[in-house]
Amino acid sequence: MRTRVLTAAVAALAVTLVGCSGKATDGKADEQDANGMKTGPGVTSSTISLGVLTDMTGVYASLGKSVTQSQRLWVKETNEEGGICGRTIELTVRDHGYDPQKAIAAYTELEPKVVGFAQFIGSPFVAAVEQRIDGRDKGLVLPQAWSANLLGSPYIRVIGATYDVETINMIDYLLAEKHIAEGDRIGHVYFEGDYGENALAGSEHAAKEAGLTVVEQKIKPTDNDMTAQVAALKQAGVKAVIVSAGPRQAASLVGVAAATGFDVPVIGNNSAFAPQLLKTQAGPALLKNYYVAASTLPIGDPGDGPAKLAKEYAAQYPKDVLDNGVVAGHTAASVYGEALSLACEDKDLTREGIDRALLKIKEYGSEFGVSHDFSDPKAPTTRQSVIMKPDAEAAGGLRVVRPAEVSPAAESFTARP
Repeated sequence: MRTRVLTAAVAALAVTLVGCSGKATDGKADEQDANGMKTGPGVTSSTISLGVLTDMTGVYASLGKSVTQSQRLWVKETNEEGGICGRTIELTVRDHGYDPQKAIAAYTELEPKVVGFAQFIGSPFVAAVEQRIDGRDKGLVLPQAWSANLLGSPYIRVIGATYDVETINMIDYLLAEKHIAEGDRIGHVYFEGDYGENALAGSEHAAKEAGLTVVEQKIKPTDNDMTAQVAALKQAGVKAVIVSAGPRQAASLVGVAAATGFDVPVIGNNSAFAPQLLKTQAGPALLKNYYVAASTLPIGDPGDGPAKLAKEYAAQYPKDVLDNGVVAGHTAASVYGEALSLACEDKDLTREGIDRALLKIKEYGSEFGVSHDFSDPKAPTTRQSVIMKPDAEAAGGLRVVRPAEVSPAAESFTARP
């Protein structure tokens, strides 16, 4: 069985914290006010508190900053319009720096104080507390993580195609563009743990369907120099490379490949790019040979949704770089807001009421290129992926080369919870 955590320490720490943690509320049972509105932890007569567990100093620092600032912008605009259900939205942020101990400790600290989490970066860390969330806490978590191992939970809802489905769509693009063909070898460089191993399941499925062979290179989040991996893949004669890691690893991989004359396309999962990379030594190689997949249009797309958000974000944070974290953060926050609004209509702002309200959302986010369906916790909210390419002239550093599409292999694939 594939490991569900980044390291054994994550699992051990999770068990310890689950065993010693207190009740899932802050001392208040679910209540009902004079207007018949049911409320629970994280909700008062005047506020709704949401938690954010992010990475602003670790592997995904640039992503975490953009996601968090975008969510703060959503809160600001929502409150200026009167809040939700007559209540002001509050955001409590903790930076875990992609450290397992900090991530799980921060979840334990905030969980009794908030209704749920509008952000939780790190598939391994979310998986480490999944049993606790499902068994007792039951606060809705919208993670910045896309592991299929998180499917099936009624409380942890992945927004977008899971890594396996996304990777199948990535390989379909390489096939369609004739970068690879039946009989070829493809490399896959991936983080150990939930993220990378779920993406690997996708590449293995796509390879079987298309008659390809996968050459694996497992790495750790602390591995930043991909020289050894490039040498191994070059020697193996791969025709393309999948990278399921962070922006630093992707940049090193593409940059080292270019420097050693290894001229093959490289395509990464949604979190394996940051526009700041285009100003590094790897920039020219990224512009030539790199592609990225995601379940949304890039922030620099001329469509109404991205254009409006880019303008609002730039006005609020004029000194900060636009990237796809802005779209991801806004999407998660606005989905949470929609669930809160529906729960308000049902007069049930308890955690269970918000969870039930989310199931009513069947079409959401089309202004960003992909519509999401939250009615089935066992399925990804979409199987579509947008394929993008770095572009130094585009806001956010990406442009679309294939609009949202699901490949036949991804459509028929059974995502494994």
